[in-house]
Amino acid sequence: MWQAILAFVGILAFLVVVHELGHFVTAKLAGVKVLEAGIGYPPRIWGFRFRDTIYSINLLPLGGFVRLLGEEDPSHPQSLAAQSALVRLVVLASGSVMNLLLPILLFAVAFSIPREVPVGLVSIAEVVPGSPAEEAGLRPGDVVLALDGERIRNVQDLGREIRLRMGETVTFTIKRPESGGASVLGGGGGQIMDVPVHARFRTDGPTGIRVQMALAYTEQESYPFWQALGKGWTATIDSLILARNEVISWFTGGGRPEVAGPVGIAQATGEVVETSGWRTLLDFAALLSINLGIINLLPLPMLDGGRIVFVLIEVARRGKRLAPEKEALVHFVGLMAIITLAVVITYFDVLRILREESLFR
Repeated sequence: MWQAILAFVGILAFLVVVHELGHFVTAKLAGVKVLEAGIGYPPRIWGFRFRDTIYSINLLPLGGFVRLLGEEDPSHPQSLAAQSALVRLVVLASGSVMNLLLPILLFAVAFSIPREVPVGLVSIAEVVPGSPAEEAGLRPGDVVLALDGERIRNVQDLGREIRLRMGETVTFTIKRPESGGASVLGGGGGQIMDVPVHARFRTDGPTGIRVQMALAYTEQESYPFWQALGKGWTATIDSLILARNEVISWFTGGGRPEVAGPVGIAQATGEVVETSGWRTLLDFAALLSINLGIINLLPLPMLDGGRIVFVLIEVARRGKRLAPEKEALVHFVGLMAIITLAVVITYFDVLRILREESLFR
């Protein structure tokens, strides 16, 4: 339990510090006065001043913060609000950009560490009646060799490749047992064919198949870091596509959002460590970083995305600003709403833990 808590606190602190570092660096480069840059949240334990900025270490170890001069008030020439719209957009978006770039490095490190990967024959165990797979002619017993030319080594490969292509027609390369002969899994021959199947926006079964794996073994896999960087880039782009497809599926009746707060994420961190080991935490941290980046860009008051909306409104009004007091009030209301939502989510997170349920089921 304590290992899970420490892992969660460490990951969250690291991701938030990286986020705030983006704001800090771009603000400094733009000449915006940074009043304080802190690790952790107040009360302050220790700090020092250097070139008009206080650098502090604070008691609550859940990340960090950057406090800029005049985020809504343009009266001071070094305030954020006094800068051009372009500069403010860059400073406000830089934190999320850092969170969206960080996974490239995290995935790359994960790919460079040797890990055991399951390899075997993935076969179709069941075809759901009325599903795209049935309409395309897939049958139980078909062995999936590739999807759109990508080799399928295990069940996880197949699930990921299908979900990456939701809304598209994908080509299953299969090996079908000969009529009346032994199954492919049993060593019999078979016919290799390509079958196009539409992958619908449904997280509970985009194509309508249930699969199983046989003749499985494990291979140790790792890559030199220069190759791992390329795979880290691909994994990050794939994660963004998967997130987009997940959201679309919510609105097409194929699933519902799973929401978790700090308590739920701490629970998930513990489950990842327990079931998959510490190395998988790099993948988990990369996914959390992507989520943090996307959430902060949402057009909600108090978040970076909400502040970006006010800048865009100003641009649309040809430089005419909304009153700083009104903007501050909107962000305050947004903060209260976020705190209320966090309390509600935490309540359900605690209930899920007491019921011994998992976020991954």
